[in-house]
Amino acid sequence: MKKNWLIDRRTCLRGLGASLALPLLESMGWAEQPKSKGFKPPVRLGFMYMPHGVIMDQFWPKSPDTFLSEPPPALESLRSVLHQCLMLKGISGVPISPLNGAPHALELSTWLTATLPDASRRSIVNIAISADQIAANYIGGLTELPSLELATMPQTHKENQEGLNEAYYSHCSFRSPTQPVPAETNPRNVFNRLFKDKQGGQPAGNARTSIKADKLDRGMLDLVLGGAKDLRRNLGAHDQRKLDEYLDSVRSVERRIAAVELRQKEAALEAAGVSVARRNDSDSPPIEIKIPEGDRRSEYMKIMCDLTVLSFQTDTTRVSTYIGSTPNGVSYPELGFTDQHHSVTHHNNQADKVDKVAKITEFNVSQFAYMIQRMQSLTEGEGMLLDNCIMLWGSGLEDGNKHSRENLPFLIAGRGGGSIQTGRFVPGVSANQGDLLGTLLTCAGIPLDRQIGIGTKLISEIRSA
Repeated sequence: MKKNWLIDRRTCLRGLGASLALPLLESMGWAEQPKSKGFKPPVRLGFMYMPHGVIMDQFWPKSPDTFLSEPPPALESLRSVLHQCLMLKGISGVPISPLNGAPHALELSTWLTATLPDASRRSIVNIAISADQIAANYIGGLTELPSLELATMPQTHKENQEGLNEAYYSHCSFRSPTQPVPAETNPRNVFNRLFKDKQGGQPAGNARTSIKADKLDRGMLDLVLGGAKDLRRNLGAHDQRKLDEYLDSVRSVERRIAAVELRQKEAALEAAGVSVARRNDSDSPPIEIKIPEGDRRSEYMKIMCDLTVLSFQTDTTRVSTYIGSTPNGVSYPELGFTDQHHSVTHHNNQADKVDKVAKITEFNVSQFAYMIQRMQSLTEGEGMLLDNCIMLWGSGLEDGNKHSRENLPFLIAGRGGGSIQTGRFVPGVSANQGDLLGTLLTCAGIPLDRQIGIGTKLISEIRSA
């Protein structure tokens, strides 16, 4: 920063509030929808994770021309919905130097943050707010649950690679740079969160409550947020981080204001005889949930996928993450072997271990495919539920054998309300993890006042023309 650069406090705190708050309301566009056009469904964001990378030649399509007709073995379970999917090859991960000895502590913690933990304070959590929580800060106040975090395994693994805090090993969601968000592993607990009335079975997201006038001062909030983007350009890296953390905390206030304003507008329209119902009569009814009693991993993962679908279908939340497994101790006995996932990824090109890794990848993709196919079968508005979702499946490593991160495996499903052009495989993309996350949030109508992590741009290949 230039030594002679000074700024008046009132100048720095002026004018940006509308650019942060108004796009949120404009992107939802509920109340302004004419009755003849019906309700325009909101866009939902979902993230599903698998550790340890993939066997590349069985994951990546042979060419863009054969993507739909001849999917690779890992994607075979998605064949019926590939027209709703997009694959980008060339997304690099976060460079992990000087933490080179912590590939597994970093593959999950950097997945939605696109940020390396603070290497100078390794024993405490200090990374960045994650993409899902950025989304929740903007749209979470419009639903019963700001976000839903799920996991297959308890987040209790004890390991300190490179002296890093153990939370990095099993968390992908961070409410702030220093606050990891715990994930729920018990399907019944998740079900109870989604349903307030256990007997009547009414989704929590359908509850209508009277909203009193809110006393929060939007004018004061606009002053606080105003000019922050321009101010950030003139700050050093440390001050930028402090400013970012502060803005993240301020958004929780903004979310409350946006929710109150929207509900007050809805109440006024309903009083005037204009319906603002969140579902059309033609929409599919909420799916039924049956908690499995067995211990088969496939049944467990499917019920977590069902709960995600239900939470989106009932508008209980619009942001969900699901950690399918973490980089420790998981095995897949229903695949015919009990080797741990991590151990077989260090295959050294031994055919039997390569085959096991490929089968584990196919299994995990098939759970994602189950969720996507279910979303594609449910009517919503003038299309299907999947049309109004952006679902990301992926891993924080490219190749578990080498711990490489130059070409991370990602699958995108859903058209994001028309913002994403699907049915394509696009090789040769030059972008990184932060670019991908920032682009997906932008496609969901979430304005960003800064790039996510190492991101530098939006990926033009993702968006519809």
